Amino acid sequence: MKRLVLQLIICLSFIEITAAQEGTYYTIRDLEVWSSAKFKYKMNKKWSIGLEEQLRLKDNASVVDQYFTELELKRDLGNHFSLAAGGRFIRDNDTRGNIQGFENHFRWYTDLAFDHKIERFSLQYRLRYQASNELKVEDISKKTLRFKVESEYNIKHWAFDPKLGVEIFNGLTDLEGFNKVRFNLGTEYKTKKFGEFGAFYRMEIELKGLYPKTTNIAGFSYQYTLKNKKK
Repeated sequence: MKRLVLQLIICLSFIEITAAQEGTYYTIRDLEVWSSAKFKYKMNKKWSIGLEEQLRLKDNASVVDQYFTELELKRDLGNHFSLAAGGRFIRDNDTRGNIQGFENHFRWYTDLAFDHKIERFSLQYRLRYQASNELKVEDISKKTLRFKVESEYNIKHWAFDPKLGVEIFNGLTDLEGFNKVRFNLGTEYKTKKFGEFGAFYRMEIELKGLYPKTTNIAGFSYQYTLKNKKK
C-alpha cells in the first residue's frame, strides 16, 4: 500500500494539472525538458564570448515551448568579480493566447557576479537585470531583476560534483515584486577533448496569480570551450 501511494505521488508530480474558470484553462503543474549547446571562446584571461542554442519543451515535454540563440560577452574584473552582457533572440510558441503560433521576442541582460571558495565549496552569486519584449509589437518591455546563489561541492576522486542553487525573480515593470523562484540540483562532467556535459533537475514555482504554476524541469547541456593560444 505504501509503495502504491509513493508511485501515485511520483506520477502526479509529472502530470499536467489544469484549473478551469469560465471556460479558460490554466496549467498549474507541468513537466518541461530543456536542452542546450554552447560554444565559448576565451580570448584572454579577461575576456570571453559565448554562443548558445537552446530548445525547451512544455506540456509534459510534448510541445515546443521556445527555442533561442544567445550571444554573451563576459569580462573578468578581478578580485573574484565578473561582468557580462548578452542578447537572446527567441522564437516563442504561444499555445494559450487568442492568436497562437510562434512569436519573435528579444531579451537583453547584464550580469554582475562574484565567486569564492570555502574549503571544498565553490560559491557564486549573480545579480541579473533583464528586459524583454515581443518584436514588431509596440508594448512595454518586461523588466526583471534576478538574484541567484549557487554552490558546488568538490568530492574527492569523483567526477560528478553536485551543484545546488536557488534563484528569485523580482518583476519591475508593474512593480509586481517577487513573482517566481527556481530551485536547481545538477552536476557536470568535464573532459579535456570533448567539452563539458551537464544534467540538472529544476523546480520553478510562481508566487503570484490566482493559479500559481509549478514546473518540473529536466535539463541537459553541452559546452565546448576554446582558448586563445598565444604563440
